[in-house]
Amino acid sequence: MSAAVPAASGWDKNMTQEDFMFKDECILLDKDDNVIGHANKKISHVFSPETPRALLHRAFSVFLFDSQGRLLLQKRAASKITFPNVWTNTCCSHPLYGFSPTEVDTPADVANGSVMGVKRAAIRKLDHELGVAPESVDINGFKFLTRLHYWAADVVTHGPDSPWGEHEIDYILFYRADGVKVTPHPEEVDDVKWVSHAELLEMMKPASGLLWSPWFRIIVERFLVHWWADLDATFSTDKHVDCGKIYRFDPTTEHMGGGGKAGAWLDVTAEAGVGAGLTQAPKQQ
Repeated sequence: MSAAVPAASGWDKNMTQEDFMFKDECILLDKDDNVIGHANKKISHVFSPETPRALLHRAFSVFLFDSQGRLLLQKRAASKITFPNVWTNTCCSHPLYGFSPTEVDTPADVANGSVMGVKRAAIRKLDHELGVAPESVDINGFKFLTRLHYWAADVVTHGPDSPWGEHEIDYILFYRADGVKVTPHPEEVDDVKWVSHAELLEMMKPASGLLWSPWFRIIVERFLVHWWADLDATFSTDKHVDCGKIYRFDPTTEHMGGGGKAGAWLDVTAEAGVGAGLTQAPKQQ
């Protein structure tokens, strides 16, 4: 297999969390996923009166399955600045500005489903977070499914006036492979676990006491149940691909607030009962 792995001056997977906050340049967006600029990771994630939901930027979420249909989960490290100690999908991060080859996808790239920039970023971060060798990942093996626009203040970690949170248009990527060698980076990942769908649902019950990332909870409850139940078709056909729509969700109330006192926003024009973003069919815009 071969994979085009991006390189950028000054980017080093061995940098500290603080280094990444200042050196990684996130891709800033308008609500329709058009690129309007870039800003470092720190500025992009600050919840304040001036930016109550931080700055909208591009992200991706990788879901790595094996041939048994099991999903690889990770537990984000306790040392992470945003959303530490939460369980989530295999790998979650941001494509970055300034890389060659580029990680910035165009509207045409989204429309045709190629999104090679996001896929390059996914290979880079699978290596960084989980030690998955880039040469073992086929960039053409990723399946781009759709985009999710959400925001969440990290008040569970940092309290009701949390200065940190996420506000992203998240590109969902599926990948399937056996024999993937995983060596988690201790500053990024505290634990990993392969699970069946039934095992995941058991882990996500409140009685488990486990914390979950807000984006993963939305994806699990609104989308993953359908994609996972039809996994072969999800990978081999475009039955579940939706390149044209951006699905939008407010977080549950436990992730509202933060330094900008942010409240319901994306779902305020939806039907009654959708305010939490987790109770009815996806809102399409």
